[in-house]
Amino acid sequence: MRSLFIAILVLSVFFSNAVIGQTPNQTNQYLEEARKYKFLDFEKSAHNYEKSIEFFSTKKDTFNLINSINELSELYGHNLNYSKAYDGYWKALFLAEKSGDKFSKSRIHQSLGWLYSFYNRNAKALENFANALEISKKLSSENKISADYVISDYFSMTNYYTYNRDFETASKYLDSSYLYFRPKFEGDKNYFLESERAFLLANEGKYAQAEESLMSSYKYFKENKESYLVIIHYFLAKLYQGKNEMDKSKFHYNQSLKISSLHNSHMNYRIINHKELSKLYYDSKDYKKAFFHIKEALGLENKIFGINSKNNEYLFEIKDQYRLQKQQQELTIKERRLSELGSKQKISFLSSILLFAILIFLIATSFIVFKNLKQKHKTEKRILKQKQQLKLKENKKAIELKNKELAKSALQLIEKDEFIVGLKNALSQNKESLNPNSINKIIKSIQSGVGSNWKEFEARFIDINQNFYKNIKKDFPSLTQTDLKICALIKLNFSSKDMASLLGISVESIHTSRYRLRKKLSLERNDNLVEFISGY
Repeated sequence: MRSLFIAILVLSVFFSNAVIGQTPNQTNQYLEEARKYKFLDFEKSAHNYEKSIEFFSTKKDTFNLINSINELSELYGHNLNYSKAYDGYWKALFLAEKSGDKFSKSRIHQSLGWLYSFYNRNAKALENFANALEISKKLSSENKISADYVISDYFSMTNYYTYNRDFETASKYLDSSYLYFRPKFEGDKNYFLESERAFLLANEGKYAQAEESLMSSYKYFKENKESYLVIIHYFLAKLYQGKNEMDKSKFHYNQSLKISSLHNSHMNYRIINHKELSKLYYDSKDYKKAFFHIKEALGLENKIFGINSKNNEYLFEIKDQYRLQKQQQELTIKERRLSELGSKQKISFLSSILLFAILIFLIATSFIVFKNLKQKHKTEKRILKQKQQLKLKENKKAIELKNKELAKSALQLIEKDEFIVGLKNALSQNKESLNPNSINKIIKSIQSGVGSNWKEFEARFIDINQNFYKNIKKDFPSLTQTDLKICALIKLNFSSKDMASLLGISVESIHTSRYRLRKKLSLERNDNLVEFISGY
């Protein structure tokens, strides 16, 4: 499984450089020579990368210096020297952070993610992949870099989850890669994505669709980047192995080995191909070839990951240049701060004591002030409440007094009316001996005077009891004007006879009106109408 993982991860590293590789602003003869011999002569390529690094260091061109260090680290990675690759990436990351080069940081984080993954440091791997994706998405949204870099980072996550056999999550990240893919022409394809899609389809058992896609990819890479056929042949071998076509599977594993040797590229696939061939030959009982291939695979694997491996020793100790430099910087800063603190220690101590004393004084003062204000507020509130209660009592007494005066006045009006009624009757009985015209005028005057009594009474009642009609009408909107008159007279404790005299109706009508009023007010037989009305 580790070998398969290495295959998938290095595929993504190569993908990011082959498809969307960074083109520096400047180049030099050493960098051009290094790239020329990258897959032909490792020693010559590495030497020229070192000279390019020296050249850009002299020029103080940090961006292109970082790029040269990255390319050299990738060269070491392709040739399985992960310790030097790791060291180079951390050195480049230190320079990128120091110079604020976010683009280079995203590419370095992706590469570090692979290296941590090789050694099962999965938490660190995911952290670096996530950092790379976050930076590239932000830069892409600001139109500072191509969306192809975002595709590369999504593709990295695809590979990571493929190794962990979480094919569902891997497919989601691959779909995200496609979302950022913008073909220049109709029908254009990204064959790196297509070949990965085919690998996932083969794992799902969709062999026909996977084979068709891989053959299209094979044709593309045969014409454009033949060294990548190492991976395509490996994918085809896995596909035919799944279909149980073992001869075809052996052929493609061997082709992958052959092209890897021819182009001196993807050397990690030699481990994978040798192991897979060993299994196939063992199953077909060709033990000699099975032994040969497993021996080759284990030899390469021990060289990289074995106990005595320099890679293993270096990477597990995590003694990288970046961290050492960061630690040295932090140590220098701490020493300088300690020196400054030593000279200011007494002043700081006295200042602290003074500030503490001032703080205690302010707290105590604030507490006393707050307590006094609270007590003052309570006293003022109590006095105000007492004044309000006293005023309410005075108002109530005043209203009661005025109502008594009003009742007295009303009774006087009633007596007046009774007198007028008696006079009217007397005149009517003796009208034959009197002047008829004068009698009619007196009677009309008496009749008009009776109606005005209530208007005068009501005006004075409303003036004294301003909210009475409003409140009772609000609770009982169905009350008529006659009902309201009865309520006003009940509030003043008038008798039925007095009510009849004041309103100019019979006592029986008053009794009927009181009965109807009780029903409208929803009063029971035991409820006291006078007490109920007085509440308003």
